[in-house]
Amino acid sequence: MLIRHDLAGMIGWNLGPTQKILAQDDDSGILAMRRPVVGVIGNAHRVENRFATQMVGERNLRAVADVSGALPLMFAGSPEITDVGALLDVVDGIVLTGARANVHPTRFKTEPHEKHEPYDEHRDDVALALAEACVAKGVPIFGICRGLQEMNVAFGGSLHPEIREIPGRMNHRMPRLENGEIHPDQAVVFADRHDVRLTPGGAFAAILGCEIIRVNSLHGQGILDPGKRVVIEGVAEDGTIEAIRIADAVGFALGVQWHAEYDPQRNPINRALFEAFGDALKARRRAS
Repeated sequence: MLIRHDLAGMIGWNLGPTQKILAQDDDSGILAMRRPVVGVIGNAHRVENRFATQMVGERNLRAVADVSGALPLMFAGSPEITDVGALLDVVDGIVLTGARANVHPTRFKTEPHEKHEPYDEHRDDVALALAEACVAKGVPIFGICRGLQEMNVAFGGSLHPEIREIPGRMNHRMPRLENGEIHPDQAVVFADRHDVRLTPGGAFAAILGCEIIRVNSLHGQGILDPGKRVVIEGVAEDGTIEAIRIADAVGFALGVQWHAEYDPQRNPINRALFEAFGDALKARRRAS
């Protein structure tokens, strides 16, 4: 498989000016840029049903650190804590992660139903505003699972609360045991389960150097109608939208429905995506 990097110019991302932050390396006088900083959105969680916390899966942090070459910093998915403008003043990129909670249906003019809970409306507030702001400012943004869904809704798209209920669609949810419990083996849960066909000549095909990939699948919600600036770049065998980019974005603005944070240290598809995200972070920092 051919993996392509340093694609900002080829894909047409117009990276605007950004301040270079330099540090003295050693007595030799070599100057080196500090690592880019990536904000990784947190999710509301209650410990012992009493203590309100924010949490994020460690694999997201490791993917950013190990593969994108950046410093991951979790920020609260709550508008009462996180100011979007202030956040974008101090980070070089954003990762919108997957999450247990669904995007609230009122965000795309649909009635909520208790069977599709839980929801996290505070995260909705922050993530939807961030998606728009990142694209407007040219801040690299990478959406994963719920993050892809948030990017779609931010630009006027809608979601289906349970993709598997659409006739002809496969069950995209994580594998379970016969008793209904989630399979205990993460290698099984995150195993590749279906193909995705990529748009020839698109951003994903350029990054990955191929037009068919195989990915994992762990989601209930999915894109129903794409937003007005959402370009579909990858579709599963059953028609489910799996990869998107935001049209005319001046920076990296890609989303995937699968969990790309799982094992990008060894998985060549996921590694290439996080490396391309890292390249976009570094290119934005270098630009002047």
